[in-house]
Amino acid sequence: MTSELERADVVIVGAGFTGLSAALELKQAGIGFLLLEARDRAGGRVEAVRNGFGERIDSGGQFLCEDMPEVMALAKARGKTFVATYVEGDFITHPPMPARDAKQTYHGAMAIRERMNRIEPDDTSIEGMSVAAWLEQQRDPIDAKTAFRSMIEGLWCLPMDKVPLWYLIDNDRRITNEVPELQYSLRETMQSLAEDLAGDLGDRMRLNEPVTRIEHGPQGVRVVTGNGVIEARHVLIALPPATAAKLDFAPALPTRLATALGVWESGAVIKILVRYPRPFWREQGLSGMVMWRDLPGLFACDASKDAEHAALVVFIGGPLALRWRGLSKTALRAEVTARLQDALGPDAGDMLDFSSRDWIEDRWSGGAYSDLIVDVTARDAERTMLAGAPPVHFAASELSPSFPGYVEGAIVAGRIASRKILALLQSPIATSASGS
Repeated sequence: MTSELERADVVIVGAGFTGLSAALELKQAGIGFLLLEARDRAGGRVEAVRNGFGERIDSGGQFLCEDMPEVMALAKARGKTFVATYVEGDFITHPPMPARDAKQTYHGAMAIRERMNRIEPDDTSIEGMSVAAWLEQQRDPIDAKTAFRSMIEGLWCLPMDKVPLWYLIDNDRRITNEVPELQYSLRETMQSLAEDLAGDLGDRMRLNEPVTRIEHGPQGVRVVTGNGVIEARHVLIALPPATAAKLDFAPALPTRLATALGVWESGAVIKILVRYPRPFWREQGLSGMVMWRDLPGLFACDASKDAEHAALVVFIGGPLALRWRGLSKTALRAEVTARLQDALGPDAGDMLDFSSRDWIEDRWSGGAYSDLIVDVTARDAERTMLAGAPPVHFAASELSPSFPGYVEGAIVAGRIASRKILALLQSPIATSASGS
């Protein structure tokens, strides 16, 4: 590291999949750039840790499916091994209900979601309405509405009364998979894919280098870190919106843009991976998938890598995660163990390893899986952020035209942003101004 003034065409802030994808596009185009990452690793909300066995496990974003073309193509190109999620057998709802009722409840919840998505986001009849307020007006059976709430708060990880209905409709329409999103994981971990991409960047990527200030003007930007100052023609803020809003900009960003950055809130998620001596649920004819009707946002599924690596992943999302985050590690384990035993039987208590990751208020990403707009009036927030204030630009999975909040969306968002900056760098005006 150096304290001297450095120069680059572009500085990218944040080495999640958005920043990594943007950096690789710039590298391919022969543009001089630096990618700065505050953490000691690349990947952002994708992360891997060692469990008690020393096995590398995904403690962050993990799953992908064949309807996510960009991340699928990357994983194939990097020689990753796809592990199909085990789905044979019965899906459990808890407290238990007859199979026929469970099926009706599931289809009822999906019918509510489809009905919601038939509403146009700009329909004046839903102006100022939260998802919770809209759901209250629906005349569906209480079980279907409860399952819908669990689905929404489990996927978007915020209370339904915080989320504008127009925003959820717009967001959900961009998530277009027809096969289950939990179709595959990668044996080598999703984090290994981020590391492969980072490895291609060499010394153009710097870890442990948080940005403290961004000074900007018509002539370019000065990006200030604890290690010095970098002058650049453009800066790309490749961070979740709520995290980007915490950066120090000088001068202050235009009011409209600063307001757009301030309307986001990070989701609340605790992710748990439990190792077992054997996949006992399969012996009972169960898939390992469990949805707790009495605890919206609690969900489990099979995360085994093979017959010798029996595992369940448990997601705790939304209001439940906020309630349980105050528990000690011992108390959290006891709570989760009790719930698994209630749903799957006493064998669920025979754990070999219990690894938990609390993403709530994570220092560098704010939470997970995604940030959401929580201001019902902020209809132009995404467009305003995407327009940016050149030479300051913003990109994030949340702003992606496809799969916002997913690795797929992050890749798409990074590529779109880098191509926009490339066009500016290569324009006749920019070329002339730079003396090229």
